[in-house]
This record gives sequence, C-alpha cells and structure tokens, in this order.
Amino acid sequence: MSTDIVLAGARGHGRWHLDNIRRLQDKGIVRLAGICELTPLAADEIPEGLGTPEQSADFGALLDSTGARIAVICTPIPTHTDLALTAARKGVHLLLEKPPAPSYAEFRRMADGVAEAGVVCQIGFQSLGSHAVSAVRQMVAEGAIGEVVGIGGAGAWARPESYYRRAPWAGKRRLNGVDVIDGVLTNPLAHAVATALALDGSTRAEDVTDIELELLRANDIESDDTSCVRVTTAQDRPITVAATLCAEDPDDPYVVVHGTSGRITFWYKQDRVLLQRADHGPQEYEYGRTDLLENLVDHLTDGAELLVTPDATGAFMRVVEAIRLAPDPSPLPDGAWHLIPGEDRRVVDGIDGLVAAAADTLALYSELGATWALPKEEST
Repeated sequence: MSTDIVLAGARGHGRWHLDNIRRLQDKGIVRLAGICELTPLAADEIPEGLGTPEQSADFGALLDSTGARIAVICTPIPTHTDLALTAARKGVHLLLEKPPAPSYAEFRRMADGVAEAGVVCQIGFQSLGSHAVSAVRQMVAEGAIGEVVGIGGAGAWARPESYYRRAPWAGKRRLNGVDVIDGVLTNPLAHAVATALALDGSTRAEDVTDIELELLRANDIESDDTSCVRVTTAQDRPITVAATLCAEDPDDPYVVVHGTSGRITFWYKQDRVLLQRADHGPQEYEYGRTDLLENLVDHLTDGAELLVTPDATGAFMRVVEAIRLAPDPSPLPDGAWHLIPGEDRRVVDGIDGLVAAAADTLALYSELGATWALPKEEST
C-alpha cells in the first residue's frame, strides 16, 4: 500500500521533489496527497500522473485533512524548524531539505522536538544516499591509500545575478531579523561539506574541534558566494572545502580523500569514484544511489536503516553556526572579478584553479596566495 505524502514548497527546488514523488508514485510506493504553497499550483505546474492533490497554504490543516504519514519540507531555510515541529506534533514523519536550519540553536530545537514527538526525520543530503560513500569508506578501512591525511572538497559552480533575485531570502544572511545564512557553503554547495565530513566519519557535532573560514563575495549580496572552510576533526585531520558560484568554467563538484600512498576522488553528483594509488593504474567505479524519500518509506514500512538522521548532520550544522557567527563576508575588490556580457554572471578571476588547489593541498585561499583573501589570522 502506498504512503500518503504532503509536499511543502513545490516551486524552485520543490519541482525536483514533485518529479521524484511522481517517480515513486508510479512505482506504487507513495501518493501525493497534498501540496502546501502560499499560492496554489496551477494544473500545468503539477507533473502529469500526480492527479489533483489537495492544496492549502495552511500546512497543519493540510496534514490534518489529508492524513498524510510523511511531509517533505522544501521551503525557505528559516521556516524549516517550525514546519518540522508542526508535522512532528501531528505524528507525521519528515524529509527535511538541507540545510536543516539556519543556526545550531534552531537545529537543536528541531532535532529535539522531532525526537520528543517520536517521529523520524531524514535530512535531504541526497549525496549521502550514494552507495559510493560506504564504498570509499571501505577502501579507506582496507588501507587502499595508506593513512588518511586529510580530505578536500571542490565546488566550482556558476550562478547568474538573477539567482539572488529569485526569492526575498536568496543571498541573505538575515531577513527581518531572522537568520537565513544562504551562502555557498551552507546551501548550493552544502553537499560538498556534508559529504567530506561523512567520508571522514565525522558527522556528529562533537566530531568537530576547530573551524577556520574565509568568506567572500563577488556579487552584490549579504552572504558569501566564494568561500573556503577548514574543519579539524576529533581524528585530528583537516577537511578543507573550497566553493564558488563565480566559476570561469563550471564543473561537477567533488570530494577527495588524501592518503599517504594514494587518493580517492568522489564526484558526488555522478556517484563516480576514481582510486589512484602508488604502483597501481587508476581505477574508476560507478555506484548506485538510494533515494532518501524511498529510504524513509522503507524505514517506516520495513525497518530499513535511515540514511541521514539529524544527528548525522550535527557536524555540518557546526559549520553553519560558525558561518552565522563570522563577520559578514568581505566584498572582493572590483579588479578581482568581471561580468560576462550576455550571461548576467560575475566571474572571479582564477577561482577555478584556486578551488581545485584548496581541495588538493587542504590550504585556504589566503595560504594559496590569493591577494584578495583574508589573512589566515583573521579567519574565524
């Protein structure tokens, strides 16, 4: 029997969830019972085959009237905690989009409230559903690349200036006095941070011992669009993730595990892994992926292990909190970026190479000689 679902937030990234729910509905796993949007979706905005789900701007009322067992929450970041707790108090289980909250306090309020209500919550880091994650960790455990010395992450993406006009909260650190923290490391390339932490086995809040940040922006926004972070874990290993939305030549993001006798590169959007080690030729692997909504349904119906619990995102939320508490991102000098005519996007000169070098060397931008980066001693 299929599981009834309500989707809160069906536009923007929510369209991906609509398509995914349609895929699972075709398999008889779920049924879209309701859509919560401030403005109802028109018929042509609902994928064919999903029928006519009930629509309402009142999330709680919609959960009551549909009797849904699961809610997928894909709404603006500052609304996550309150909506999650509304569902939890009604006994409704959750798939909550990343980042789960804009502050560590809001994250704890959500996670504790969900636990107290006795419902389960899956956090929407889709990359952590990749079978490559456990495969890479197995390679590391078997000593394929010797001792792990650190993990790097690289995300060189491009977004037009219009990206920051898509919603009132886009590119904001705060809105109307409420935390948003919509920066490159916390939202569009949050997967790079979360995946690097997962490969290190450092996913809980207590696994993080130190965080260094360099937060910068080329665009005329409050938040950061070109940043790097170095997390030191309880295993005393550095995890450095460099990311930008101002790439010259955008490419797929990746995470690389550095060992004393080799390295493993994981392109997490492709589920593709490259193993390079001394005295061996390169070996490439492709893996499957478990959909997180399907995993949540399987957990509720068959007892399958839940893949991304709130506690498994505690370390990521420590990074979000450090970014929230950091000084506002520094604007890059005018000479450090240029606007591409006809593409409505700003490009930071040389950033692609810097992002790759940071992942390769585990160094921050300032340590790589970027003249516009904050000196290391000013990092947070």
